[in-house]
Amino acid sequence: MARIKWTVLRDIDRIHIDRQQREGGYVMPAHHYHPYYELCCIEQGACRFQLEDRSYDLHTGDALLIPPQLLHDTSYPFGACRRIGVYFRGSDLVGDVTDLLPGRESFFSQVQLFHVPEDHHKTCCELLSRMAFEEKTDDDRSPLLLRIQLLELLTFCSRVCSFQQESALEIRTTDRQVRAAARYINEHFRQQISSADIAAAAGFSPNYLSRRFRAAAGIGLHEYLVFVRLRSAALELVSTDMSVTEIATHCGFSDGNYFKDVFKRKYGVSPREYRNLNRG
Repeated sequence: MARIKWTVLRDIDRIHIDRQQREGGYVMPAHHYHPYYELCCIEQGACRFQLEDRSYDLHTGDALLIPPQLLHDTSYPFGACRRIGVYFRGSDLVGDVTDLLPGRESFFSQVQLFHVPEDHHKTCCELLSRMAFEEKTDDDRSPLLLRIQLLELLTFCSRVCSFQQESALEIRTTDRQVRAAARYINEHFRQQISSADIAAAAGFSPNYLSRRFRAAAGIGLHEYLVFVRLRSAALELVSTDMSVTEIATHCGFSDGNYFKDVFKRKYGVSPREYRNLNRG
């Protein structure tokens, strides 16, 4: 079975907008993840997002919010598609917009799929076009204007959109036992789970599951567990006021120093520096 390839993208220093026209059949060369949010809006046509083990088919008027650190890629099996991506940090969310959205503070911690009704699609596209224009203008006023426009876009969506909350849990593979192991990790990573616990959930011995997991997913079992814990910790550093030690414990790390070491190896900065950078 082919190994999954992925790329990590660098952080951003302000909101960015990217409008793309893709032809049918285009497939991204690799999964990727990034330390900021992505809001993808379909202006015309359709595409398929693969977020770890879940697929989302988006059509005209659909939008998908992807939280930081979530592996994903995009394909275009339905023909040509025009889409616009809005990329922003937690610190770019100004005002009380979270109070207007489903789940309030938890809204931005999960994948969100929502739809702009046809009667409001034109207005939404106009808002996105204004943001795209500001992206091209790119002067000293653009960062503030883009934050204001993002607030307007999200507030507008909170008024007119229908929301369907989803949660992406697993890596992409057709191996049921590997999927069961990945699901167990995502459901229990906050606990002190062992390789034996994960193997029992998949119905294999620890050594056999470890080999099978790496062959199917292209990543080691323990490596994936650490990845899931770090992804959650990075999100909590930005979205909560818990201390670094509290977050480490909450995300399943029993050793605070180990947590700081693996976090810095993955993100290039300490947990405290990551929080400061992403909160602006």
